Order: sequence, then C-alpha cells, then structure tokens
Amino acid sequence: MDITIHTTVLPHDDPDASLRFYRDALGFEVRSDVGQGRTRWITVGPAGQPGTSILLAPPGADPGITEAERRTIAEMMAKGTYGWILLATPDLDAVFEKVQAGDAEVVQEPTRQPYGVRDCAFRDPAGNLVRFQEVR
Repeated sequence: MDITIHTTVLPHDDPDASLRFYRDALGFEVRSDVGQGRTRWITVGPAGQPGTSILLAPPGADPGITEAERRTIAEMMAKGTYGWILLATPDLDAVFEKVQAGDAEVVQEPTRQPYGVRDCAFRDPAGNLVRFQEVR
C-alpha cells in the first residue's frame, strides 16, 4: 500500500488575512483560490513540494453543518482550540524571526522540550495553532 498525506484542512474566517499569513509570512505558494468574499477555498503549500498542501476553508460553508455546530466551531476558533498543524523546518530560529516579523501572534518562542524536540508556535489569523518543529 502506498499512501501519502496530500492535503490537510484548516478553517479560516478571513481569507485575505489567512493569505497574508500563509503566503507572506510563511512563504507558501498559492495553488488555488476559488469562491468569493469570505466563502473562499484557498490551497497553499510549501514551494517545491507540490504534493503537500493545506486547504484553508470556510468552516460554516458545509450544508450538512447545523447552526449550533457553526456556533460551536466559531467559538472554538475564537478560543484557538479548533484547528492546528505541525510543520517542520531545519532552521527554527530563522522561521521564528520571519513569522514574528509578519506580526503573527506568538504562542511560544523557540524552546527545547523535555521530550527532546525544539519547537515554537504561532496562531494564524483564524486562531489555528501553527507549531514548528526543528528537524535536522
């Protein structure tokens, strides 16, 4: 069996703010941008890695979601407890400096964890936790 992780999904509540974070602060490529206004599905990914993407999607656009579920998702996004992703980099300090300079909310500065990894974390404009782990 040959399986790869192709795309993961994170919610957004402001597509332009999410684009500024993922494209401008992280340097990701925009692979597609469909829809209009706040109801846009935007696919981004790291340059040179076309097989790995993040789909930034409006969380309440699914017609199968009830109004109560939409409210719960919005409340969790506001608290920063709904979505998160773990990214990797060989130069954690450079990533931290670049993302921090983009005015992102810092959750954790670069830290050596007791379980052996060195990482840092930010919140994207939708409240998703974006954690970076240093890999060498």
